[in-house]
Amino acid sequence: MVFLEHEFGLYGGEFWEYIIKLLELLKKPLIITAHTIPDDGSKGYGLVLKDVMKFAEKVIVMMPQSSGKLVKEYNYAEEKIEIIPHGVPDIPLEPNDKYKKKKGLEDRLILGNINLLSEIKGLEYTLEALRDIKRKFPKVLYLIIGQTHPVVLQTVGEKYRNFLKDKIKSLDLRENVKFINKYISLNELIDWLKIIDIYITPYLDPQQSASGALAYAVGAGKICISTPYLYTKEVLANGRGVLVPFRDSQAIADAVIEIFKDPQKNLQWKIKHISSEDL
Repeated sequence: MVFLEHEFGLYGGEFWEYIIKLLELLKKPLIITAHTIPDDGSKGYGLVLKDVMKFAEKVIVMMPQSSGKLVKEYNYAEEKIEIIPHGVPDIPLEPNDKYKKKKGLEDRLILGNINLLSEIKGLEYTLEALRDIKRKFPKVLYLIIGQTHPVVLQTVGEKYRNFLKDKIKSLDLRENVKFINKYISLNELIDWLKIIDIYITPYLDPQQSASGALAYAVGAGKICISTPYLYTKEVLANGRGVLVPFRDSQAIADAVIEIFKDPQKNLQWKIKHISSEDL
C-alpha cells in the first residue's frame, strides 16, 4: 500500500493540489494521515482535501474532533476514518538541572518551542511577553529551535526570522533569546526538551489539529502554555496546561511569571501534568 502524510504546503499548486496527479496514477491501496482539515470543505483547500480523500481506503486523524469534522463538514464516511493519537517518545521524567549544565545554561530559566518557522507560529507574542518576564527574571532565556519552513524559505526567504530578530533588538532581548536555526533530529529534539522549563506554542491558527513537538513536551512532563487551537483544547484540557488567548502577550507573560515565582506550584503543575487520568 501507499501511505501519504497529507499537509498543505508540501506538494505545490495554489492550494497544494499537485499531489492529486500522483494519486491518480496509483494502483495500490492508499492510506492518508490528514494533518490539517480546513473548516470549509466547499472551496479552496477544503475541496483539495476532499479530492485527495476520494482516493483513500482509510483516512487517519489524530483527534475525535477531526473525525467529526470530516463526517459533518466533508460528508466523509465515518467507517473509513481511524483515530490514532499523536505518539510521543518514552522520555524519563527527571530534573533538568544536569541537562542545563551540559549546555552551560544551569543558571537560566528556560522557555522554548521547537518548530519550522513561519508567520502562523506567532512567536512575536512570546517575545513581547518576554520583555515583561525579563523584568521579574533577568536571566530568563527563550529558545527558538528549528529552521524556517522550506516552503516559506522558497517563497519569502528569512523574512519572518528577520522580523523576529528586529523585534528582539527593539525590545532589548538580545541576551534573552537564542535561535537554533537548523532542522533537528528526534534525539536532538529530546535533548532540548530536557532543558526547557516551560514549553510555549503561541500559534495563530485556531484549526491546527496537531503539534508533534507539543505532544513530545507533554510526554516529557513539561509545563505547557499555548493558545487554544484545536489540538491544545484537547491535549491541554483539564489542567494539563495553560491556555491563553490568541495574540495576547500579556497573558503569556502573566502565566510564565506566576509559574516561575512559585516553585511549589511549578512542582504541582508537573505532578498534575503526568498523573492525570486523561493523558
